[in-house]
Amino acid sequence: MTAPFTLDDLKRVLLEGSGAPEGVDLDAADVPDTEFEQLGYDSLALLETASRIEREYGIELDESVVGDATTPRAFVAAVAAHAA
Repeated sequence: MTAPFTLDDLKRVLLEGSGAPEGVDLDAADVPDTEFEQLGYDSLALLETASRIEREYGIELDESVVGDATTPRAFVAAVAAHAA
């Protein structure tokens, strides 16, 4: 992976794979630190997101990423750590 994985990248992958939950503005300032569950994304959506990231960026994520990264900011940090 050449460029760093960003919140915008995560948002794009989430939208492509799972769409936008009704009534949620993914551009809101508080989204990076809001729990995925509160944003309307369940573990299945996050597994799909992780799978898409693995394919698109050519990295392998530990299964713990989905369980431990409960917010978008934490998910991005976990992807960056695995890509390093």
